[in-house]
Amino acid sequence: MPDYFGWNWNALSDCLRDLTWLAADHCVLVVEAADEALPGDPSEQRLLFDTLLRAGQRWSYTQRPEGIELGRLVIVMSCDAPSVPSLQGRLQSCLEETASS
Repeated sequence: MPDYFGWNWNALSDCLRDLTWLAADHCVLVVEAADEALPGDPSEQRLLFDTLLRAGQRWSYTQRPEGIELGRLVIVMSCDAPSVPSLQGRLQSCLEETASS
């Protein structure tokens, strides 16, 4: 994160929506053990997932003048195999809520 990162959800959202602080044209954000992120606070975990999903949607493709679509930001959420269904369910719930709002 940039030096001015404010260490709150709004700051995370702002930094992921405006990637000018990065020199790279394409970025990959890997969240290891995503199923274990903020395990004691489901509402905070949902905020994290929602923030990441919205950023991923924002940067899922970029329309270039020549018609080529290139992803600017790719978010990879990893976990161990037995945790995949649970993590998928939580992410799907976030996607459905995002789509309805």
